[in-house]
Amino acid sequence: MRTGTRTKSYRNRTLCTLLAGLLAMLLGAASPAGAAMKQMTPQGRAEAAADVLMQSYDQDTAWWPSSWWNSAVALTTMMDYMQRTGNTRRLPIVDHTFEVNRGAFPAGERSSDPIDGDFTSRAIDDSEWWGLAWLQAYDLTGQQKYLSEAVTIADYVHGYWDTSTCGGGVWWDRERTYKNSITNGLYVRLTAALHNRIPGDTLWSGRAQTAWTWLAGSGLINNSGLVNDGLTNDCRNNGGTVWTYNQGAAIGGALEVYRATGDRTALATARRLADAALASPDLVQRGVLTEQCDALDRTCDDNAKQFKGVFMRSMMDLADTTGDGTYRAFTVQQANSIWTRDRDSRNRLGQRWAGADPAGHPNAHDWRTQASALGALVAAVPRRAYHAVVAEG
Repeated sequence: MRTGTRTKSYRNRTLCTLLAGLLAMLLGAASPAGAAMKQMTPQGRAEAAADVLMQSYDQDTAWWPSSWWNSAVALTTMMDYMQRTGNTRRLPIVDHTFEVNRGAFPAGERSSDPIDGDFTSRAIDDSEWWGLAWLQAYDLTGQQKYLSEAVTIADYVHGYWDTSTCGGGVWWDRERTYKNSITNGLYVRLTAALHNRIPGDTLWSGRAQTAWTWLAGSGLINNSGLVNDGLTNDCRNNGGTVWTYNQGAAIGGALEVYRATGDRTALATARRLADAALASPDLVQRGVLTEQCDALDRTCDDNAKQFKGVFMRSMMDLADTTGDGTYRAFTVQQANSIWTRDRDSRNRLGQRWAGADPAGHPNAHDWRTQASALGALVAAVPRRAYHAVVAEG
């Protein structure tokens, strides 16, 4: 365990490194691309990226084809953008998506699995992504139907909490084959967030605290403070890939628990997980958030294309909650790298935020990479814009 002095020293060194990287990017403004970056505000960048993302939204089916959970995250990112910037001209898509998609769909129409109604399916984590989306819709609009939908989804997910295996945790799928990080990180955040929005609640608070205690002690967080993918059949850390979204989901869950309970241990854990991520060469290379499948000899699948944006949503939350300049500088550095190195002439944003585009494994550009990168651009928008939206709303 690190001492407080060593932690402070690490953060100071990290902040200096990040600021140096930002200075280098700003000095590059002498080039045409650099000049354009300097002239556009963080909000302007986010607006340009959001416009491109919306070009892929299908008004008839009210989602981004053809990825069910990815669409939930893309919608949540668009709502983060609206809330952070105050630009709500795209607000009608929230209700449109809700009303068109809340029913049941056969396998192959929205997902390879059937959708059972109320955004639930055999993939428990997919259901959680939609639950978090409707909580964000409630925050944005104040409409009770979104909060009620989130409760319905969370009740469904809770049915897969099982103490008979590994002492607790939510199963990843209806067949109960795997207990993993993303399903449980999202469950912590979903349950704690419900408590924070339901006056007088005790049910969801209790579930959140139980889930957080289990997650923190489950072994999913390794000795380096990184979150591996899941547990083995004998309930040990499986040593699976440290994906950025697993790290981000755990940070976000810890922050929501902190808001629900005032438990500063949860806040300290969120910081420890973030510090571990920023210090990890597997997750951050030359100051840029990097998925392991971003390697020049690899290609990310459609799921992994969206992972980094999930991490950045939690980093935005952590920077807002703590006021720590290290986290704030990191969000700005990601946005600058994306905008100057990973953007094409049509404002399409790619998978590799450092911009590499090898012939054998080209840099992907699609709506999933756009939504992920938009999450980073939104995180770099100053928080004062967010306060303005809340005050007006």
